[in-house]
Amino acid sequence: MADTVLVALISALVLAGAAALIAIALRRRLKRRRARGNPDPTVDYAPRTYWAPTSGKLNFSSFVYMDVDGDGTYGQADRPMAGIAVRLYDERGTFVASARSNAAGFANFAMSSKRRSAAIHRPGNYRFSVSVPPGWRASSANHDQAVRISDAPGSMVGLVGEGLPKPVGLAPGRTVNGRTPAATGATLSVMGKGQLLESHALPADAAFRFPLGVDADEVVIAGSRLDRRLKLSAYPVDLGLLAQGSLAPDAALNAIGFDDITPRGLCKVPSGHAGLDWRNINAMSRDHTANSEGYVNGNVSGAYIAYTSSGHPAEFGRAAPFGFHSVMLAAAWLASEGEVALVESWLREELIASDEITLSALAPVHYAPMLEAVTRVRISTRHHWQAVLDDLVLVI
Repeated sequence: MADTVLVALISALVLAGAAALIAIALRRRLKRRRARGNPDPTVDYAPRTYWAPTSGKLNFSSFVYMDVDGDGTYGQADRPMAGIAVRLYDERGTFVASARSNAAGFANFAMSSKRRSAAIHRPGNYRFSVSVPPGWRASSANHDQAVRISDAPGSMVGLVGEGLPKPVGLAPGRTVNGRTPAATGATLSVMGKGQLLESHALPADAAFRFPLGVDADEVVIAGSRLDRRLKLSAYPVDLGLLAQGSLAPDAALNAIGFDDITPRGLCKVPSGHAGLDWRNINAMSRDHTANSEGYVNGNVSGAYIAYTSSGHPAEFGRAAPFGFHSVMLAAAWLASEGEVALVESWLREELIASDEITLSALAPVHYAPMLEAVTRVRISTRHHWQAVLDDLVLVI
């Protein structure tokens, strides 16, 4: 009896193996036939007559953008955000899948009625939930959206949504940070459309940090020869250690970008660009390197940013003194979130400023020391990850 069972088992295995080999041979034959193409020219451009789902997939996407102007609508001033986590839930509230937005701002979820591996493979109500970073706000007020997916037998993947999720705008929480010298009687005023919104007496020999409301568009510091004025951007501000003798409010500012260095995706910044000497700084298209969130989110103008080559210390300067007003600084990767940049400024052989700036790959920090005269600026990072630079503003 045992011998009979064993023979039957072996026979079944042989048959299964033979069937598998036949199936493989048929698939290979079909693949070769498809590779050869169709010899009949009359079907080259024939209209489709049999509308049924294919075995392909479509991306059903949630789009996330940096709401630069803060109006809650995706417009020309805004920029796609990379690295933002989006989660998908089914109609029972069960977690289905998560994805991060790519360099174009899209978090993609595969949809197919024929592929059970697809995140969306059957009709129902789905919820797309954008994970808002700590301290940020969803300015579009739609970071949780429900979308109905229905059967569509004649469509490419057999399913169709009632519409894609609406674009989700995110805006960073803005603060103004800095440090004061040992003795000060200075005051920081927050302005909005020329009107005083609030004022703060600055402590002596201490760090300060104040939140900025959505209406704030300028900060003014007065007293103890620390006077300065800064137009605010959409991003948090770090003034560094407040130094006496800052740039005059009417100084002629020059924004140094990196879009006109090369038409290629990547190039070392050459000495002579903007009249300066450069060391270990590369210019790169924001989407040249895949999955590099900070290169995308740290880009605030044009399509190119600069970064510290291989995470090594980088410098720019020249023999004649120039004013160092500000620069946008970001971390290159989400994996280096919280990296600390050390920015050191020299006037010839004298170190006149040294500031540590905590970086994020989600948005830049507007570092604005507003130094009247420097000859060399050195940027390094504590853990040797790349720092991203954009919109370097100088007086030259």
